Amino acid sequence: MRREAHHVEKVIRVVESGSDAARSPLAASWRRSMEHHGLDPANDKAPYLIECSELARRRDELGRLLAMATPKLDELFALVGASGCGVLLTDATGIVLDLRCADADAATFRNWGLHPGADWSEAHEGTNGIGTCLAEKRRITIHREDHFFARNTALSCMDAPIFGADGHILAALDVSSARVDETEGFNRLLSNTVSQYAQVIENCHFRSSFPNARIIMAGPDGIDATALLAVDGDDLVIGATRTARRMFGLEPTGAFSPATILDRLDRTWRV
Repeated sequence: MRREAHHVEKVIRVVESGSDAARSPLAASWRRSMEHHGLDPANDKAPYLIECSELARRRDELGRLLAMATPKLDELFALVGASGCGVLLTDATGIVLDLRCADADAATFRNWGLHPGADWSEAHEGTNGIGTCLAEKRRITIHREDHFFARNTALSCMDAPIFGADGHILAALDVSSARVDETEGFNRLLSNTVSQYAQVIENCHFRSSFPNARIIMAGPDGIDATALLAVDGDDLVIGATRTARRMFGLEPTGAFSPATILDRLDRTWRV
């Protein structure tokens, strides 16, 4: 209890210091959690759980992504599951859609609130791997006391976003653990692995979004596996990943005009 009280005091102190919040992304997230979302770091209620019917609807909405992600989630869990980690996939709002964890750890994960249907958005859970990854649209590690709620400070969470073909965020891939011997160095290795798997899932989803197109890799130094372009039978670019959109100065989200893109592609293409 003393440890949790100390954490609550620290969060409040940092949030009330504007200079800290301005300098630190973590402090800025704590500030969002408290001032924008109205959360209390001492709140000890379990994460909000949506109805089973609503969970089924959300899973159906992302059915194509889930189908492609399933073997990658299995692969990732095979790498990290023996160390007591769980692998989760959420939708863009932070609702957990899928979970891999060892049978012996299942009850523990449920006690943490890490299970399908749980809402881990920043709006509900404050600073946490899933919610902050989605809020900031970037890979992130939230290690123990980085969490907003004191009740979550036993967790270490490594997350990476998955973007759709339209450039909008589609999901988050998460590896979470509450091992007492979890080190920040080990978390960095896990974070790199999570990011790699998230990119593989994103690329697979992009390719499946343009089943009749040629998929081309582009890049300033040859090829970039994250910069994918979809080209139709008339050699018009009809799709681009988030990296490719940024690389070629396209709109970051939504549709774009294929006719205006070819002039920009002055780099070597490789199929």
